[in-house]
Amino acid sequence: MFFYISLLAALALLVMLGYRYRAVVLPHVPMKLRSLLGLHEYTPLSTFSSQAEAGLTSVMFDIEGNINDGDSRAGLDERGTQEVMEIMRREHVNFDQARLIRHNQILARNGIDPSGMPLDAKAVTRL
Repeated sequence: MFFYISLLAALALLVMLGYRYRAVVLPHVPMKLRSLLGLHEYTPLSTFSSQAEAGLTSVMFDIEGNINDGDSRAGLDERGTQEVMEIMRREHVNFDQARLIRHNQILARNGIDPSGMPLDAKAVTRL
């Protein structure tokens, strides 16, 4: 019985120390474990300026025009920009090509081919 009480006390002490020194310990915890435990760090929202500096602009998708016009929005969708940057890194393509790849992936997930036609054989496309 004394063993279990000691084990519980040691575990409680470890949890309290971990909580107290979480700022020191958390950077050493692997990202997979942090996401599994729900320990996400705060990341500030990106602005159009920081996204333009990261290469998320082109002639076809001009973020700099938004900056020059004084757009009051915070910036592009965070999840979408992360997906586009991951595609750019993985596929070694430019911003416009990465946007097209992401768009085609979204269409495919929703049962639509790249031309915009539904992949469902029962879909009525003309009368």
